Amino acid sequence: MSASPDEPAAEPANPESPDLDQAISRVEHELGRLFARIRVSWREAATTVHPDLQPLGYQVLTSIATGKATSAGAIIERLQTDKSAVSRHVRQLEQLGLVESVRDPDDRRARVLVATELAQERVALARSRYEERLGERLRRWSAEDLDHFAELLAAFGD
Repeated sequence: MSASPDEPAAEPANPESPDLDQAISRVEHELGRLFARIRVSWREAATTVHPDLQPLGYQVLTSIATGKATSAGAIIERLQTDKSAVSRHVRQLEQLGLVESVRDPDDRRARVLVATELAQERVALARSRYEERLGERLRRWSAEDLDHFAELLAAFGD
């Protein structure tokens, strides 16, 4: 953000400032709390889909259900996890009737993973519960604060 013509420009932060160190420490702490809450949300969503499903299995399933990753290699790349974990979760998803391996319509020699109708229904239920909880929290903020928060998150992610 830039200063208005009536206000002096902000001084660049002193990289050795104790205040800056404290602020960084607080951000690290709050990110840890946020990540813990996200892990709890994944666990709850996985249980909504099936009581035996693990959070990583839920992430594998949503990658398949959204079409963002329909092969083991694409899932590994998307989730930045190892092949054996993905194979194990795909196998479990198939056993639970949530995923099927079908011939790739573009390459009849290859196979792709697709979510079953049951999986689509369960993922939609889990997502709606998550979005409801998230919406309850975010609706406490103004649209301006939400826009600023989104900008800060985008900048942090770059």
